[in-house]
Amino acid sequence: MRLTRFTDLALRVLMRLAVEDAEQPTTREVAATMQVPYTHTAKVVARLQHLGLVEARRGRGGGLALTTAGRDASVGGLVRELEGADDVVECEGSTPCPLRSACVLRGALRRAQEAFYAALDPLTVGELVAAPTGPLLLGISRGPGSPAP
Repeated sequence: MRLTRFTDLALRVLMRLAVEDAEQPTTREVAATMQVPYTHTAKVVARLQHLGLVEARRGRGGGLALTTAGRDASVGGLVRELEGADDVVECEGSTPCPLRSACVLRGALRRAQEAFYAALDPLTVGELVAAPTGPLLLGISRGPGSPAP
């Protein structure tokens, strides 16, 4: 199974915010750190804000912050939410598969997809930034030559 770029970026944004203690980076700063277009990052942030995982404040002193719900969110639950409930393969599409009524593969792929999510369920966003990942993320977000806090 392969995650969409949207889900991948959403997880990276959450991880970036999970390592920020005092600073509240802007969407533009997060986009620059992640080396992705601002417009993509803004769409991801809007979705994460809608889900109650991120708070965004505009203006002077504004920025992005991870909510408690965001820090405690299950990675498996997030991936399910962001990826949607679609099957790994499209059996009922515009040209339905002629094997769909007696296919063993479809059920096996559905079980494999659920096992994928289940493996991510116990992991929280907060746990994603434990050492060694958190310190590395802090170094990346501050940029080369930036002083440590």
